[in-house]
Amino acid sequence: MRRSKPYHHGNLREELLEAAIRLIAEVGPTAFTLREVARRAGVSHNAPYRHFRDRDDLLAAVAAQGFRELTEAMIAAAEGHSDSLDRLKRAGLGYVTFALRRPQHFTVMFDAPMSRRKYPESSEAAERAFGTLLGFVASCQDAGRLLPGDSRQMALLAWTMVHGIAKLAITGRLPFHSAKEVLKFAEFVIGQSLPAAE
Repeated sequence: MRRSKPYHHGNLREELLEAAIRLIAEVGPTAFTLREVARRAGVSHNAPYRHFRDRDDLLAAVAAQGFRELTEAMIAAAEGHSDSLDRLKRAGLGYVTFALRRPQHFTVMFDAPMSRRKYPESSEAAERAFGTLLGFVASCQDAGRLLPGDSRQMALLAWTMVHGIAKLAITGRLPFHSAKEVLKFAEFVIGQSLPAAE
């Protein structure tokens, strides 16, 4: 019988997060237990409670990690583009790319029910991700590259567009067989759908 690692081994929190993500890939965000996460991380079944109150607390940590990475992905995708509309389009492609690269995070971020009040870290990370998109939209409007109007409504339009593509892609609902094809389609949709100013 394999001995469990002691609960105080290095980077336990990160190892538990990674074990949870691997398990979510197999059973989804609602059908796993902390005990199984601990087993996969090679620690005692009580060890996760050193870092997480319960399974939902662990899911909230996965979601927060995902939203932080999503924000970074959008910002990184927009870097190097001086035109504000190009930056917005690239940020949208960064969103889809993130979902393709981190489908388990994406699923937890948007499919696992989570209380904003109970898990403020996850909620704040989500708000920062949307705020980043909103900033790209507002920059386009300020530069006259998007039609003027309610920036929040425009950001919601952009978000639902790329989110729909991302969700359909990671659930295998699009008729494409590679990330490259998905991103090419996303680029087409973004180019056709944003109400650019004349």
